[in-house]
Amino acid sequence: MSTPFIAAADSALRTLFAAHRSAAPRPVPAAPTPELTADEQALSGALMRVNHVGEVCAQALYSAQALAARLSRAPDRESLARQLEAAGHEETDHLAWTEARMQELGSRPSLLNPLWYAGAFGIGLAAGLAGRAVSLGFVVETERQVEAHLESHLDRLPAQDHDSRAIVRQMAADEARHASEAQRSGGVTLPAPVQGVMRAAAKVMTTVAHRI
Repeated sequence: MSTPFIAAADSALRTLFAAHRSAAPRPVPAAPTPELTADEQALSGALMRVNHVGEVCAQALYSAQALAARLSRAPDRESLARQLEAAGHEETDHLAWTEARMQELGSRPSLLNPLWYAGAFGIGLAAGLAGRAVSLGFVVETERQVEAHLESHLDRLPAQDHDSRAIVRQMAADEARHASEAQRSGGVTLPAPVQGVMRAAAKVMTTVAHRI
């Protein structure tokens, strides 16, 4: 097995089975979170599980797109792969933050994480094999949709769950930055039907992950 495939396999195993540590400090709320009611805790736990699944998928997408870049014959393949991997490493912070907050809320990761990872990896590989412009355009659209999804969670999270809200706000800001960086690097606008399919797939994932 060549090095790019080993790196992709290692990323999958670490994402799905290892404990995660963030390089950046976890966002600190301006005020401490008071004791939540059972219903509030359950809601926050479910929403953070959904966000955790999103970060599992982000690891798969970036890993697959980096692999596709290295498999291409483009002269800038290595620089593109490194850019995608750098974004993926930043997403590891989100993975660690959501994982820790889930534990604090007495929640658990989605039981379907291996399935989510495999599906996202396949989608990311297809986008990556379509070429640099499409691959980066896929990053732009994905991150914009994720940003909108996170903003909707700020409307749904209990108002007094300051810890979860601080994490979600920082994640949304980071996703917006990743989208801007990918667009500046040459990402194209994906066709409207593709955007619609991406939104539909995300809806299925978030609905199922909220419960399972």
